[in-house]
Amino acid sequence: MCGIVGYIGQKKAYPILIKGLKRLEYRGYDSAGVAMIDTKGGLNVYKAKGKVADLEAFCEDKDISGNAGIAHTRWATHGEPNSANAHPHYSASGRLALIHNGIIENYATIKENLVARGIQFKSVTDTEVLVQLIEHIMVSNDLDLLEAVQVALHQVIGAYAIAILDREHPDTIICARQSSPLVVGLGEDGDFYLASDASPIAEYTDKVVYLNDGDIAVMRLGEKLKVVNLDNETQHPKVKQIDVTLGQLEKGGYPFFMLKEIFEQPNCLRDCMRGRINVEGDRITLSAVIDFREKLAGARRIIIVACGTSWHAGLIGKQLFESLCRIPVEVEYASEFRYREPVIFPDDVVIAISQSGETADTLAAIELARQAGAFVFGVCNAIGASIPRQTQTGVYIHVGPEIGVASTKAFTGQVTVLSMLALCLANERRTIPGDVYKEMVAELTRIPEKMEEALKTNEQIERLAPIFTYAKNCLYLGRGYNYPVALEGALKLKEISYIHAEGYPAAEMKHGPIALIDSEMPVFVIATRDKLYEKVISNIQEVRARGGRVTALVTAGDEQIRRLADHVIELPDTLECFQPLIASIPLQLLAYHIAVCKGKDVDRPRNLAKSVTVE
Repeated sequence: MCGIVGYIGQKKAYPILIKGLKRLEYRGYDSAGVAMIDTKGGLNVYKAKGKVADLEAFCEDKDISGNAGIAHTRWATHGEPNSANAHPHYSASGRLALIHNGIIENYATIKENLVARGIQFKSVTDTEVLVQLIEHIMVSNDLDLLEAVQVALHQVIGAYAIAILDREHPDTIICARQSSPLVVGLGEDGDFYLASDASPIAEYTDKVVYLNDGDIAVMRLGEKLKVVNLDNETQHPKVKQIDVTLGQLEKGGYPFFMLKEIFEQPNCLRDCMRGRINVEGDRITLSAVIDFREKLAGARRIIIVACGTSWHAGLIGKQLFESLCRIPVEVEYASEFRYREPVIFPDDVVIAISQSGETADTLAAIELARQAGAFVFGVCNAIGASIPRQTQTGVYIHVGPEIGVASTKAFTGQVTVLSMLALCLANERRTIPGDVYKEMVAELTRIPEKMEEALKTNEQIERLAPIFTYAKNCLYLGRGYNYPVALEGALKLKEISYIHAEGYPAAEMKHGPIALIDSEMPVFVIATRDKLYEKVISNIQEVRARGGRVTALVTAGDEQIRRLADHVIELPDTLECFQPLIASIPLQLLAYHIAVCKGKDVDRPRNLAKSVTVE
């Protein structure tokens, strides 16, 4: 999981590469590096352990001239984070420099063969094996770089997005992808831009080409973009227009992207619903349901595959589909689904959920589902990503770029899309009365306004946060629709504060976790008014009887739980099935403020990356 940036054109490459790396730093930040062909024709590679700022400092007294370069920010898979293992990697002669996102699974075998031929290695990475292999093929077979790349990639097993500079051809960058994203930007003056996603490119051009698996792109000054496959067959990719504004990529006065993205959620959900819910607010129209009504409404079963936060959204989706549509639903971790032998029927609908659209395990689950003949529906945020291209249909969540590694607005966007899809299918299947359908659609349109009310708890939560910085463990409890919210709240705290937290169904607490409860264990309970309200009160009393400290999320005006809990956070009332959209807000804020109190970098938590493109 890494960020790739490249540029070749009339401008100075270094400022574009560094700014691009900063935009992609959420994808990896163990180390960073840059390779450029300078004005004298030399190939310079500079690398540093740590963040992009460390690379900048390292380059202060270096030759950073030149108009062609590639750059990389790394999340380590092979080898510890240090300057030797950082990208770019040189070939043995120093002629080639290569950056790589993904994993070369058979690198050890290839490396053994190269070592037997006398090639020495400076790192323990799979990436250096690839650049050495390409040069070895090029030299021993008297091939040009493109031909050598094609031969080498035929020998490679695994996932990759690569970009290569050749010192002897300073007017060219060659890149290729397989199961890892790459996008090429086309500048007005013939310049080329390259990146893992569109965020570093948006400042310079809105015209991009998303490379497909097996594509190799040749970016050569003065020529049109050339795209071929591994067998040198010309490809004809479409030029697309991106809709990413510079403002979406900046913090806009907030100290962290995460806080900005938390506060963006009301408007993001308005964008998500715009054009899908009519002006009167009583009907949902999804083109995917119009185009594939029979497949979707007639599903024998729905299987939701996802990872991490998207899996939590899927758990909420399960309850929505079963309650409203009366279709049985299974929710699977994509990473487990792909490695067992699941029973999949041709009349099943598989819903794949991914913020980035590039999650390796989810992509593999999609392939498995398609091979079994199931109809695959994608829910994704990133336009042009792999998952939308590999599913039969789907819905974009349209919440804009999410830069903070800990997902916030993507989660609520996913839940909103699943809510709209469930209501749309329920209406098609006539499994809910027409007046109930209209009432629920109307309430969904009111959720952004109620989110704005929930965001007013920010100052209260900021005051509470220091109380919990001492904690080593926390327990999050919820029932029904709010159980996945408890899971998501615990995940957010773990991700950015490094406090161990566990989400649990409140009724199951007495079957084990209750043994952990004492006066040192903060317990956060989602206790909004719903059909399980009285049951949750009993669960709170069980915690209090054992000295536990309870912070409860309650519906505004609730005095009963106020008398039981140590702290109460009030939220606006809504329908039970939409409570997760409101209740997730204070839990996101709580995790954020606790992490800030502990001095953590909430946008770039250790060991995590935004787009998980490896297993």
